Amino acid sequence: MALSGDDEAFFRLVTDDRERLLRIAYAYMKNEHDALEAIQEATCRAYAKLRKLKEPSLFLTWYTRILINCCIDEQKRKRRMLPMLRLPEGAAIDRLPDERLRLDAAIAKLAPHYRHIIILKYYEDMTLTEIARLLEKPDGTVKTWLNKALKKLRADLGEGGGGFHDRWGEDGTLRI
Repeated sequence: MALSGDDEAFFRLVTDDRERLLRIAYAYMKNEHDALEAIQEATCRAYAKLRKLKEPSLFLTWYTRILINCCIDEQKRKRRMLPMLRLPEGAAIDRLPDERLRLDAAIAKLAPHYRHIIILKYYEDMTLTEIARLLEKPDGTVKTWLNKALKKLRADLGEGGGGFHDRWGEDGTLRI
């Protein structure tokens, strides 16, 4: 058992969902090297704090939260180190020819809590209940944040213009 110091059990817990974890990290970090670095840092943090995990059945949720925090920390660190490499806010989207890049740029502009919801819902196909549990927020809060995030994306990308009309479903949800 991992909680009692069994390193093999801990290794199995972390590697069982490595593909999903890599997708989450990649969605935040935008390249494989940084995503792998974030996973490595999250693994170190999780191993060091493993005894603080109160409910072993929620290991993956707990570890995913640590991974997201590692990604956010790394993004903040990069912004402090390379402030001149950021594109101007208004001009950035207009210069990106590929619609996927425009979508990624619009998602990156969202407030962090909105961005988390979009990444987890549409890139990881998590349910709102799973997202609420992961973020430790009520279901209603997650639904509200998703609605506001989608409204913001619609406004930034144009509901029917700019080649994005096929991304919005009949129910008003974003299809990625």
